[in-house]
Amino acid sequence: MVWLLTVACLVALADRWALLYAERQAADRLKDRLHLTAAPEVRIGGFPFLTQLAARRLDSVEVTVPDVPAERVTLTQVTATASDIRVDGDGPTAVRGALVRRVHGQVLLSFADMNRELGASQVSFSAHGPGRIRAVGALRVAGNDVRVRADARVRREGERGITTSVDGMRLDIGDLATYRPGTGRAEGLHLTRSAARRISREADKVRAMLGVPEIVHRMGVPQRTVNAALHDEDRLHRLTGAPRFLHRLTRVNLVDVALAHPEVLKRLGLDPSLLTSLSKLTRPQIADRFRFSFKIPNPPSGELRLDRVAVDKDGIHVYVGGTGLLVGE
Repeated sequence: MVWLLTVACLVALADRWALLYAERQAADRLKDRLHLTAAPEVRIGGFPFLTQLAARRLDSVEVTVPDVPAERVTLTQVTATASDIRVDGDGPTAVRGALVRRVHGQVLLSFADMNRELGASQVSFSAHGPGRIRAVGALRVAGNDVRVRADARVRREGERGITTSVDGMRLDIGDLATYRPGTGRAEGLHLTRSAARRISREADKVRAMLGVPEIVHRMGVPQRTVNAALHDEDRLHRLTGAPRFLHRLTRVNLVDVALAHPEVLKRLGLDPSLLTSLSKLTRPQIADRFRFSFKIPNPPSGELRLDRVAVDKDGIHVYVGGTGLLVGE
């Protein structure tokens, strides 16, 4: 009985040694073929291993590869599980290749890596609803730190790629004004509601704004009302205290009046040179700071496809599947 137990232990140890050796060989081969900086982690499933190898069939193999470069970003982790594998070889030391009948896997692009590589320690990324991410941080514009926020939608591109489309961009100049690049009605430079409320309480600043015809026209205030307010303190207070005055004030695009009336911006506390620099920041220029894409490789044989993309609290998860993949020689 003791001899039987001893033999069983030796057989089990030999099986585990062969398994560890095969996993190490597979990891080194993958490192060389994929030009990785470190060997991936390989786990061969099923027991006993030598019986599977003798039958030239493995139940499953799981491979985990960290830190895979992909253009502008690094894929934090790539995990793949292959099943129903036909082995071409005569033993653990003589495996030439394999046919993988089925494979499924997951690619993780973590927000931590995106913060480091795309944000340059100034912008942080986070989940913002299904299939969307948000970037929040700071940009240096004309010697000023400007808060920036952008929303991006993560979507599939073809059968094997993902890409981002950036929208909802805004740059906040303290709590004074918000700049949105573009030419639409809601875009440009607009006072925040809190800034408009403060300005409405300061007669000299309100008069400076109402003295510019372009501003009055865009606010939609009748000229006779403006003229009366400019010459009568009580009427000025009644105008600025009207319920829609603040709304009208925040709707004025200050870019339209900046070049002709820079003194108005100075009276409001805005640096004209900052506005000039902001105006040169086009939508594509800002979006390019946060845009990225990558594709899963096209295998020389078989099929490898992207199944779906999901955004979770830790990052972007890309789920892939494949069939009939040849590995090795």
